[in-house]
Amino acid sequence: MTRKVHPNAAVPAREPPRIASCCGGDDVWGKDSAAVLTVWRKSLLFSCSGFTVFGAEGDLVFRVDTYGSGTAGELVLMDAAGKPLLTLRRKRLSFGENWLIYDGEDAGNPLYSVRKHVSLRRCKALAHVTPCRSDGCGGYEVEGSYSRRSCSVYDERGRAVAEVQQKEAVGGVAFGGEVFRLVVQPDVNACLAMAVLIVLDQMFG
Repeated sequence: MTRKVHPNAAVPAREPPRIASCCGGDDVWGKDSAAVLTVWRKSLLFSCSGFTVFGAEGDLVFRVDTYGSGTAGELVLMDAAGKPLLTLRRKRLSFGENWLIYDGEDAGNPLYSVRKHVSLRRCKALAHVTPCRSDGCGGYEVEGSYSRRSCSVYDERGRAVAEVQQKEAVGGVAFGGEVFRLVVQPDVNACLAMAVLIVLDQMFG
């Protein structure tokens, strides 16, 4: 029995903008209200793992399709049509777990580094998101529990700019941890927020 996550899975969304401005919001989400995305931890393609992400109207917004099983060293965040938006690569020979985020399929100049927080002291921090380019964009810190689908991304001012939340049960049917919400505030790029979520899944999923 297949659980119906969203009604319009086959309907392509408007193409989200690329992340050329790495610290700005996305016009496609609106300028004054938060975007509420439904994240399904599953690929729509047969024999693939990944993510399928729907917008508030039920349109397909993002997808990640990974062949094979296990933890991948490279993942590509795509739009509904399969166009690469961001590429995520695990950084080799680094202390702790560290991922780099690249624009599109670029492999030479990363936008951000996402590093797993490592400390012997008890701390709420999960990961640190650091810009790799000197273009004025600030960094972010992730706190909470990804395994419980309850964590937040904070900017340098301490404002929560994105949140991973459990999705409420509909009609008495619980979704569990495979279907959840990503709430993105208008002053952060939704592509970047989704990329950070994917990296968290690799680190803590």
